[in-house]
Amino acid sequence: MRKLGIDYGDSRVGLAITDLLGITVQGLETIHYNGNDKILLKRLDEILNEYEIDTIVVGMPFNMNGTSSTRVEVTNQFIHKLKCKYNKIKIETIDERLTTVAAHKAMNFLDVNKKQKRNIVDTLSAEYILEIYMKRNNNT
Repeated sequence: MRKLGIDYGDSRVGLAITDLLGITVQGLETIHYNGNDKILLKRLDEILNEYEIDTIVVGMPFNMNGTSSTRVEVTNQFIHKLKCKYNKIKIETIDERLTTVAAHKAMNFLDVNKKQKRNIVDTLSAEYILEIYMKRNNNT
């Protein structure tokens, strides 16, 4: 079974997925949904039909000092929708602080141009979210 990582943003959502053995994480795609969760959930339906996924990991956008923001509230509302719609799949959260910063650093190192960055930063952030989750669970 695979795990799906989600970097949930205001207008774009990055997705990453593990291999069947749960060893590697690959970026899947960035969904441009402009805040319309129906578009996002429809695409997630397609992905869940294509892959055997037992866990969805959503990044929680806490402030640097660990406090919640309005973005955390919006993400929690999205997680509630996921739990209602996909009640047979485990839904987990992970602290996503600095994943976007790490994604930008990696792209700068690789000299990715600005236009390409916008289309892949969320997917790369989702990869980091899922990698953090996998490392945390492999150590417990």
